[in-house]
Amino acid sequence: MTAAGAAAPIRTAILGFGVSGRIFHAPFLAADPRFEVSVIATSNDERAAQARQEYPDARIVGSPGEALGLVPDAVDLVVIGTPPATHFDLAARAIDAGAHVVVDKPFVTRSAEGEQLVRRADAAGVSLTVFQNRRWDADLLTLKGLLDAGALGDPLVFESRFEWWKPGGMRDWKARTDIADGGGILYDLGPHLIDQALHLFGPVESAHGEVVRHLPTADADADDDAFVLLRHASGVSSRLSMNSISAAPAPRFHVLGRRGTYTKRGLDQQEPQLLAGLRPGDDGLGVEPEANWGVLTIPDDAAATGPVEPERGAYGEFYRILGDHLTTGGPVPVDPRDAIDALQIIESIHGL
Repeated sequence: MTAAGAAAPIRTAILGFGVSGRIFHAPFLAADPRFEVSVIATSNDERAAQARQEYPDARIVGSPGEALGLVPDAVDLVVIGTPPATHFDLAARAIDAGAHVVVDKPFVTRSAEGEQLVRRADAAGVSLTVFQNRRWDADLLTLKGLLDAGALGDPLVFESRFEWWKPGGMRDWKARTDIADGGGILYDLGPHLIDQALHLFGPVESAHGEVVRHLPTADADADDDAFVLLRHASGVSSRLSMNSISAAPAPRFHVLGRRGTYTKRGLDQQEPQLLAGLRPGDDGLGVEPEANWGVLTIPDDAAATGPVEPERGAYGEFYRILGDHLTTGGPVPVDPRDAIDALQIIESIHGL
């Protein structure tokens, strides 16, 4: 479905102006002339002041409810970047009001809620998608290109990790959120790692996992160390690891194929680049430093062995594809059913 008045900007309300709204959503919406950052909702005075400074033409309101009250007269699209436990209610209210909706990960805290939102959006004739921005990480785009070109031969094992050093545990709302409300590292990073594995290698036949809490977390039962093992119908085994206790992280990717291996260290640079002030259109955004380039090892082909120059990271692709969808048709950037598949795996590991 196209937004009302295809030639006019898609009037967008961003709910939440923490790292999600301020870093991952607002800059890319503002950089695309098809969108307009019309409303920003935040109850934090400091963030509200930031929003006024960075988006002086936007209307700043103190709650998501005030923003949703502007649908449909002044808002066509609602972007939800609030804590996970609020996602279902806010998305349902936005859909019922007639808005298109983008929901940050994790989509919702229960797969059944996600299925309900898909049905509601279909019935309301509005679009619903999930912000799985790490489909456009530089390293994932590079690995996908290698796989598509057959550089590794038939893929056999996919090892993927998000590891960092946070010995003090999680902060802010994440430190106070139980697993039942979408807390813990499996709910935080699992939607990215599982989505990437499903995106590359397709549906799974079996899933197993382990979650552990090593570090103190205030008033919450959240895990900080998780391991997920997936067996894909394609025959690939995915081994996904995420934790907050790695002072020296293992490789980001270690991918084994019948012809060779691809090993990549270091996380995608777009988040730290955006936090440092780079914005869409800046020359360096999405460019990986040479120290982070992955290495291809082909035992029978010395000429093919060596560093692989990465693709450029492209988080802006999400809103480019969404803009195409809302103005001229075509698919949404991420099918919400993909996010539901990942949530079902997370639920099975947590025993929910």
